Amino acid sequence: MQVHVEALDKIADRSSVRRWIELLASPEVHTYLGGPRPRDELERETPKVPEQWPGSFVVDLDGAMIGQILLRRAAEHHRPAAAGKADLGYLFLPRAWGFGYAAEACAAALDWFDGVLPGEPVVLATQTSNVGSMRLAAKLGFTEVERFHAWDAEQWLGLRSPVTSSA
Repeated sequence: MQVHVEALDKIADRSSVRRWIELLASPEVHTYLGGPRPRDELERETPKVPEQWPGSFVVDLDGAMIGQILLRRAAEHHRPAAAGKADLGYLFLPRAWGFGYAAEACAAALDWFDGVLPGEPVVLATQTSNVGSMRLAAKLGFTEVERFHAWDAEQWLGLRSPVTSSA
C-alpha cells in the first residue's frame, strides 16, 4: 500500500470531513498536543469545504484520510531558533501509526517544499516523550537545535538543513 498526499482543498467529500473531525477530536492523536477539541465544537466550526492553504496536505490510504501535514512559516515562533523558518507539523490517526505512513507522507511533503522553496530550512518541534515523533524527526533528517520546557513537558526543536540541488 502507498499513501497519497493531496492538497487540503481536495477533501470536500463528507467522509473526509468526518475523518478530519475524528483526527482533531482524537485523545490519542492529541496526547502530546494539549488534548483534543470537543467533537461537537469541531462539527460546528469545521467548514464543509476546507480553505485552500498552500503547504497543507491531507494524507490518505486506499481512499481514506489517515492524517494531515502542514508546512507553514510562522513570522513569530515560541523559540528564537525557529523564527522565520518553515515549520513541519503532522497529525495521523492512531490506526495509521507504526506502518511508516507518516515517514512516507512527510518525506513527500518535504520534497514538495524543496521544489517550491529550495534552500529553505525547516524546523520541527515535538515533546521528547513522543518517541514515535522523535524517531520520525531523525528519519526525516532533523537534528537537535535545543530542548526547552513548554506546555508542562520537555520539548525538542529540530532543524532540517536546506536541501541544495546538485546542478
